[in-house]
Amino acid sequence: MARHLRLPFAALALVFGCMAFAPRVAATANPIVVVGASGATCPDAQFSTIQAAVNSASPGAVIQICVGTYPEQVTITKPLSLRGANGVVIEPSNVVTNITGMASGQSIAAIILVQNTTDVNIQDVIVDGANSGITACAPDLIGIYYANASGDVRRVAVRNVKLAADLNGCQSGSAILVQSGNGGVSVVNIEGSSIHDYQKNGITANETGTQVRIEHNVITGVGPTTGAAQNGIQVGFGAAGSVTGNRVANHIWSLCVSQRICDFVSIGILVTGSDGIAVEHNTVGVSQVGLAISANQARVANNRVFGSQVADGIELIGNDNDARDNHVTHSDRAGVFVDGNNNVVRGNQINEAAFGVLKQTGSTGNVVANNDYFNSIVTVQDPATTASKASPYR
Repeated sequence: MARHLRLPFAALALVFGCMAFAPRVAATANPIVVVGASGATCPDAQFSTIQAAVNSASPGAVIQICVGTYPEQVTITKPLSLRGANGVVIEPSNVVTNITGMASGQSIAAIILVQNTTDVNIQDVIVDGANSGITACAPDLIGIYYANASGDVRRVAVRNVKLAADLNGCQSGSAILVQSGNGGVSVVNIEGSSIHDYQKNGITANETGTQVRIEHNVITGVGPTTGAAQNGIQVGFGAAGSVTGNRVANHIWSLCVSQRICDFVSIGILVTGSDGIAVEHNTVGVSQVGLAISANQARVANNRVFGSQVADGIELIGNDNDARDNHVTHSDRAGVFVDGNNNVVRGNQINEAAFGVLKQTGSTGNVVANNDYFNSIVTVQDPATTASKASPYR
């Protein structure tokens, strides 16, 4: 017969009592700091300025910004999150230099500067440069600048990052800049944002140590301009990453009226000096070059490019690039221009171009196959004239 161990009543009470009253370990939550003018619209406000909240916050804090306009530049040097209510505008007056560029050493006035830190997340705010007060080409006006810093930028709007009309030729005014230097690292995701009315570039990621994922943003240039030659998205000078699912339009440098006398072009998506970049599923239109790859081993796939004025829909300037399954519609010169070796142009649909595929003299080992051509006077032309001249920001 089995024997059962019986505990005395007192012992059972002790066991169940310990189970019932054992302390629970609470999940730790990031502290929340509230910014806004006190009153009915923001009754829990602890600070009236974003910078004061940033200075006071502990690492990892979430700074919740109540609706309103905040006339200030903000510098962040610790991990934290900025989260705006619907209608938060950060619009400083008379901005000042707060950092120097890591490549050229130029003075920079950033509206939001994130420097030498990780895990800084910015979302749901409008960054507006309309009242910058800059009266010369320097300092260089930037909307959001990650400098040796990492984090996420989601659902922001960056607008009016430009100088007065008489300064529109200055190479200033980039909406979002991610840059690394001196051995530093910047890993930034930029997603779901509205970017427009900038002077030079919409989103720029530069230098070795920088890695970006640029996804599902809407980036709109100012249209025809005699000022700085604009680029919608630029990844360059050793930066790494991907450009996926963006809509980019309206980049035209008005002084470029023909390929023979065109000093520079404006480009929808520019990759320059950065190898292995993926450019996929973007829609790019109304520019002089839709997609320009001046690098090696890029994957350019499933993009839709339209309305390339003067120049080309897609340019592959380098080696071992792969352009396939793109739809290119209405290019004044080539649907795809190739200058380099061992590039692949396969499975693309090209509708209405002077040349379907145009290959530079001296290029070897390129594969041009299984493309569909419609309304193109010449399907493949070899040899060809020189490529367009990009104007990157650095």
